Amino acid sequence: MGQLSAIRTDITTLKVDAIVNAANSSLLGGGGVDGAIHAAAGPQLLDACRRLGGCRPGDAKATEGFRLPATWVIHTVGPVWSGGSSGEAATLASCYRRSLEVADELGARSVAFPAISTGVYGFPKDAAAEIAVETVRRRVEDPDRGDIDVVLVAFSAADLTRYERLLAA
Repeated sequence: MGQLSAIRTDITTLKVDAIVNAANSSLLGGGGVDGAIHAAAGPQLLDACRRLGGCRPGDAKATEGFRLPATWVIHTVGPVWSGGSSGEAATLASCYRRSLEVADELGARSVAFPAISTGVYGFPKDAAAEIAVETVRRRVEDPDRGDIDVVLVAFSAADLTRYERLLAA
């Protein structure tokens, strides 16, 4: 069985097998975590993303990490919050699930996630953290699948506190 933890740090500095990028559907870069990952990885990441042909919300696709300490970047497109009655929770859970499936396909044994959809996409942070912890915990604790260590990366002290409270439950 793997481990699930949370830390507050810059996701682009983590030496893990894969980091997850909270991308937009074009996969061609943007603001927030997406922009930071593209900047740290270098222009080769944009070239690799162009070849992927975009990504649907709730899905995930991988590229090399290029100049990042992480071997791979798993790009996932979270839902834009529009009140909660448009399947946003299911789409967000799918982001975490699909990213972990892609990690398994790559043979990744350590993965770091940002708080998907909680920035400009406006997903309520408490609800997003609950979905993240519940979905990832299910995979980490699955005895029928290989071990994987997952780190939930917090942007702020409040985000870290939120994750730590959920992880302790």
